[in-house]
Amino acid sequence: MKLRTLTKLAAASLVLAAPASLFAADAEKEKPAKTMPETPSDVAAPPAEAAKTDSGLYHKVLTEGKGDAKPLATDTVTVHYSGWTTDGKLFDSSVERGEPTSFPLNGVIKGWTEGLQLMVEGEKRRFWIPAELAYGENPGGGRPGGQLTFDVELISIKQAPKPPEDTEKTAGGVAYKVTKKGEGTDKPGAEDVVTFHMTAKSMEGQPLQDTRSQPTPPSVPLNGPGLPAELKECLSDMVAGEQRQCWLPESRIPGGFVVAELELISFKKAPPAPAVPEDVGAVPDDAEKTDSGLASKVVKAAEGEKPKASDTVKVHYTGWTTDGKMFDSSVTRGTPTEFPLSGVIKGWTEGVQLMNVGEKRRFWIPADLAYGENPQGGAPSGMLVFDIELLEIVR
Repeated sequence: MKLRTLTKLAAASLVLAAPASLFAADAEKEKPAKTMPETPSDVAAPPAEAAKTDSGLYHKVLTEGKGDAKPLATDTVTVHYSGWTTDGKLFDSSVERGEPTSFPLNGVIKGWTEGLQLMVEGEKRRFWIPAELAYGENPGGGRPGGQLTFDVELISIKQAPKPPEDTEKTAGGVAYKVTKKGEGTDKPGAEDVVTFHMTAKSMEGQPLQDTRSQPTPPSVPLNGPGLPAELKECLSDMVAGEQRQCWLPESRIPGGFVVAELELISFKKAPPAPAVPEDVGAVPDDAEKTDSGLASKVVKAAEGEKPKASDTVKVHYTGWTTDGKMFDSSVTRGTPTEFPLSGVIKGWTEGVQLMNVGEKRRFWIPADLAYGENPQGGAPSGMLVFDIELLEIVR
């Protein structure tokens, strides 16, 4: 329905996320001899000589390292480690498995991301990581809760690739190269809707997104919530027809940048936002209800054909939360959207099938038919209200 934010492109957590053997070696490999690490005498609480960071992370050096090079959050490190709960229970250990592990430093718990940036190669350090920098007090999935104690030996650092040195920079510091000049000198303003294509990859070339695989290029308000600030900054600095390669900071993927190939197709003034419905806060008495809990009422009647769940439809729509906040609208973009009915939230799949082509209907979609009460990735929560106008059954 709308352009995904870069945060949705971020790779899943790569390490310290599995419930049991967090860095288990491939089962088909010949396993090295195991060594059981000794439980530290101070595992329950940091000793007086331990240093403390502003975040509340305690640590002390066990073995000095060499050199002064320290990893950045975007680098990949190779380590040996063991982790204990405060009662001395060993819950994970690469030492016990006899094989070190490697991971991007920005893909682990906050205490590791911060703590390992204090270390140099060859160093061994003990960390007392409070719950808020680990998994919390009561995590799910079999992960250990509360304060955790880790002994970590930093074996090596692999620096992440960086943007080329010959790039230009936007006013906000985003690196870019112009790969094709555009036409004229006019650039999009804050109130404009931009239409563009973007091919996004990680620094290592892993494909993340390609808008050219969509039926139409995305059109979004430049000042709307759907664009990350760095992408917005690049697009606002381009002219129509221009193509750029931009390095957009994204700390949660390996390498710390999304490499975006951008093409600004066009821009235009955004239409005014639709008025907030008076009945946005609750389902009115005159609304129809289905067995699933979906409520709706016809705003503009029509006698056209009804779509099936297997059809692709073209619509104009606007969505609000029950406090009247608009979170998405094809109307303000000035371009209708097209999608298969089987590929949207349940409330849309069910609701649009009730409509005739040409009809406009208001829906009150409960959380279990929308994104839930606590959705991830910035999606709106709870009951949502949509005005939908069914323009065409594309099939």
